[in-house]
Amino acid sequence: MRYPAAISKLLDFEIAAIGSGTASVFVEVDASRHGNQQGTVHGGFLVELADAAIGTAHSTLMGPHESFTSIDLRAVFLRPVWRETLVAHAAPTHSGNTITHYHCEIVRASDGKSVATATSTVMTLRGDRATGR
Repeated sequence: MRYPAAISKLLDFEIAAIGSGTASVFVEVDASRHGNQQGTVHGGFLVELADAAIGTAHSTLMGPHESFTSIDLRAVFLRPVWRETLVAHAAPTHSGNTITHYHCEIVRASDGKSVATATSTVMTLRGDRATGR
């Protein structure tokens, strides 16, 4: 696993927990730094946090000469965030030989309430298809 990725370093994401096919990633957010036009943490930032947790989770399953790519990513925003520690918990809902489906919940560390959920489909690449990824 290549961690931290450049984007994770840029956005100050940290691994909170990691297991086989699972990962939790956390970050301190503040709308003054990560905000949108409405003054809350930007939804795109939340999506990137979920994507980082899902990618970290899937990377734990990679063997030699394997890599992966996201096929899709869908987010649902549940409540606004201004200043908080957020934790994204990612785990597979279905694991196949090539395609794995993930669910990720982003929660506030202060009270455990969900701020967003995401689902993603990830495709494992092998051999020549994984080269250079």
